[in-house]
Amino acid sequence: MDLQQVMRDAVAPRPRVARPIILIGAGGIVHDAHLPAYAKAGFPVLAVVDPDQEKAHALAAKFGIAKVAQTIEEAIRYAPKDAVFDCAAPSPAHPAILEQLPDGAAVLTQKPMGETLAEAEAILAICRRKGLTAAVNFQLRYAPNMLAAKALFNTGALGELHDIEVALSCHMPWELWSFLNKAPRLEILYHSIHYVDLVRSWFGNPLGVYAKTVKSPRTAHLAATKSVITLDYGESRRVFIAANHSHDFDPKMQRSFVQWEGLNGAMRAQMGVNRNYPIGLPDTLEYIVRGDGGWKDAPVSGNWFPDAFLGSMGSLQAYVQGEAPTLPTSVEDAIDTMRTVEAAYLSSERGGVPLP
Repeated sequence: MDLQQVMRDAVAPRPRVARPIILIGAGGIVHDAHLPAYAKAGFPVLAVVDPDQEKAHALAAKFGIAKVAQTIEEAIRYAPKDAVFDCAAPSPAHPAILEQLPDGAAVLTQKPMGETLAEAEAILAICRRKGLTAAVNFQLRYAPNMLAAKALFNTGALGELHDIEVALSCHMPWELWSFLNKAPRLEILYHSIHYVDLVRSWFGNPLGVYAKTVKSPRTAHLAATKSVITLDYGESRRVFIAANHSHDFDPKMQRSFVQWEGLNGAMRAQMGVNRNYPIGLPDTLEYIVRGDGGWKDAPVSGNWFPDAFLGSMGSLQAYVQGEAPTLPTSVEDAIDTMRTVEAAYLSSERGGVPLP
């Protein structure tokens, strides 16, 4: 079997004919990831709406969006019946936005799915009541190196998988998102949630969670920005997420990777976007198969930012059009990622076992 070709062929679902997109929100993530990805894929964006009209007009001018709506109501009136709504607003705004959307609409919401499990449950209830086909933008699953890793594993070349490790030690410029200044929950909810969701896409829901999330003296005005999370998958699997966003020394020792270990092989995916964010470094994937020489470079075309955003929107559109059998990041699945995140915060608050 040509493993290189298997990984080269790994792509996220896309619709044969893309539906028009109505963009709700004109923030940094839209500028840096959503719109570059949609332009690359040829997904048409018909309109954008944001309370900051100056920002919305600047975005529309740069990316060739014809309509800048003044209100969400106006954007909905402008939308054709087959439009997909891309809700890229801050999480607390999602319930009110979802309530305004037409019943039965297709919508992609920005992560997280609420700032607490209770908020996530409320969002899920709205989506069910209104019959929305709704997904959450947990796009790391669709990064090119992550798709290649899953394709390689599915060949059976690595054998039984028993270890997943996520390690970050880098600098994250939290000041780019002013709304996080007052957020009571930060690192796990807004960053490591991606790795929690990624692990769930491999192993399903954990039996339990052990976690500690703490503040950094470098960003003492913010909530916790450093975390250690262990997901319990029984006695024969280790899953470990360690994230330190305060390492702003020489890039030589910065790290940002996911590593998988099987009985017969291993893989390591570098997530370049976390190093020198938001410009980032190239994503890579290396792998080794026992008896087949040393570590090899896998073919990876594209990066988490912006290419993974093709997958989150593309999989939603393909599902809505009946061209894909499942919607992997649906709200019905995302609620379990939120349950896992909630368990991590509860574990951190309750503390460890006192010394006997």
